[in-house]
Amino acid sequence: MTIQWFPGHMTRAKRQIQDKLKLIDVVLELIDARVPISSRNPMIDEIVGPKPRLILLNKSDLADPAQNARWLDWFRSFGHEVLAIDANTGTGTKDISGRVKVLLKEKIDRQIAKGMKPRPSRALIVGIPNVGKSTLINRLAGRTAAITGDRPGVTKGQQWIRTGADLELLDTPGILWPKFEDPEVGFRLAATGAIKEEILHVDEVACFILRWLAAEYRDTLTERYGLSDLPAELPDIASAAEVLEQIGRKRGCLAGGGHVDYTKAAGVLLRDLRSGKLGRITLEAPII
Repeated sequence: MTIQWFPGHMTRAKRQIQDKLKLIDVVLELIDARVPISSRNPMIDEIVGPKPRLILLNKSDLADPAQNARWLDWFRSFGHEVLAIDANTGTGTKDISGRVKVLLKEKIDRQIAKGMKPRPSRALIVGIPNVGKSTLINRLAGRTAAITGDRPGVTKGQQWIRTGADLELLDTPGILWPKFEDPEVGFRLAATGAIKEEILHVDEVACFILRWLAAEYRDTLTERYGLSDLPAELPDIASAAEVLEQIGRKRGCLAGGGHVDYTKAAGVLLRDLRSGKLGRITLEAPII
């Protein structure tokens, strides 16, 4: 299965980012700590090139703490500057300015050596839709400087935002790559809300996530929904659908004749996942 997804405003955003690069000192690449690889746009390397970059694992307060640590080590093993943050709560966000100064130390030192007063560093903030860019900007600015929303495609244009004496941010619309060759990437992004729900069938997304949860977070799954006789593994979609049916019955997601409405049951699961009601969950592990 190949998922095609490249709306016109994303094409424009790619072109606008490339046009602005000459004004940028550093790139802040925002990814979702619950799906660090799936939420990384492979086009970003091509778009931003050799610019200094700080990778921010956002929504880390929703992700598994042990997996957060593993992912930080994984990115650092490739020489990346990386920081775990949560824009909603403010976790880690106060460290961003300091990390930017470290990345730009040589440039700042050169300005000082020439007798120049260093101007605020200009950062381009990039990431896929609904990864939390506008929320992060508002957190750093200490005010509502960017429009936020819990759906992809909220930010439509670009704007400079002053976040203090040391840093200016350029917000950009989220950019997804043209297609997902790996269906698992699409399922993970749909589960976290990065792509619109009409792109994939919500019950298929839920079944995919259930297979991961049964393998990696079995106790969490059984406790949240009061499941009994959960198999040791869910080897296929059919076995996951049986668990989804149990969840639907437990939560009263019934249609006519007492049959389970799988779409409603899937919605329950995905809302619980996105809101953190299932606990701190990470949906992929680093490959060592």
